[in-house]
Amino acid sequence: MNNAIRRLWLTGFMALPLAACNQTASGPAQAPASASVTPAGFRMPEGSGCQGEIARYRAVMSNDLAMGHVNQTVYSRVDREIGEAEAACAAGRDAEAQRMIRATKTRHGYV
Repeated sequence: MNNAIRRLWLTGFMALPLAACNQTASGPAQAPASASVTPAGFRMPEGSGCQGEIARYRAVMSNDLAMGHVNQTVYSRVDREIGEAEAACAAGRDAEAQRMIRATKTRHGYV
């Protein structure tokens, strides 16, 4: 009984690499749709402090929405959070606004 189980396990183990190779070719890879490519003229906004950070993050998010990397729900949530950071920035709380932007980036995988 033990030998039969061992042989069965060994046979399955030996067949595993062969199963991974059993794929059919699907033809040449297709180029991504033009909507999924950042436009050639895209430039990151310049600026310093919280205003520059906010402008750059807004540009990235707008581009990701246009390319389909984020859906409208996520974009709206991030936009609301950026708006809160923008209000702190406008009130002269630069460090707080930058912390808020970093937290939003981290929460949504942009760090």
